[in-house]
Amino acid sequence: MRLRNKPGATDELLQHPTIVIQHADTMKGKWHDEVFGNRNPIHIEVGTGKGQFLTGMSQLHKDINYVGVEKYDSVIITALERIQEVGVPNFKLLNEDVTNITSYFAEDEVDRVYINFTDPWPKNRHEKRRLTHEGFLRMYEQIMKKNGEIHFKTDNQALFEYSLHSFSKYGMILNNVSLDLHNSDIEGNVMTEYEEKFSRKGMRIYRCEAQFR
Repeated sequence: MRLRNKPGATDELLQHPTIVIQHADTMKGKWHDEVFGNRNPIHIEVGTGKGQFLTGMSQLHKDINYVGVEKYDSVIITALERIQEVGVPNFKLLNEDVTNITSYFAEDEVDRVYINFTDPWPKNRHEKRRLTHEGFLRMYEQIMKKNGEIHFKTDNQALFEYSLHSFSKYGMILNNVSLDLHNSDIEGNVMTEYEEKFSRKGMRIYRCEAQFR
């Protein structure tokens, strides 16, 4: 997908340092005390896009701190606008690449990771770029508390099957596996932009939770 450049997006992000955290490597281990000012659990979404999912989650769960990680400033600018519109203090942004996630969070600092509608990278030679590849799982585990969870949603059946295998091979516990989320009994689902688009077309949404041991 080709991203449309938004003139001035980078400068606009820099003007809101209390929402879009700058020099995130200096915040490693300090998210509770210096960024959020509380000891509530921290949930992060890797590839947060335009922020619809975490905006909804932060409104529903005010006792949880959310961090959206998105490397494209032309996309994350919309997430910033959403946060400003609804005024949620428990939702912060990182305009960074998830491949450096261990540089921004300390061991045992994160309780949950959300991966929603990530690029499936279908070619075998690109396997290591998939956000559910064991290389990424290793990084998530490093920053997460014991028994931390990954919540994963996708419209791509091949990626879902790959991810279930990847989670299992890594030794994770699978819970609440759904092959058709919107026709399941799972409650409290907050949709992303892509999820709304795909569900309107009648496409299946696949979801699972994977817990580190």
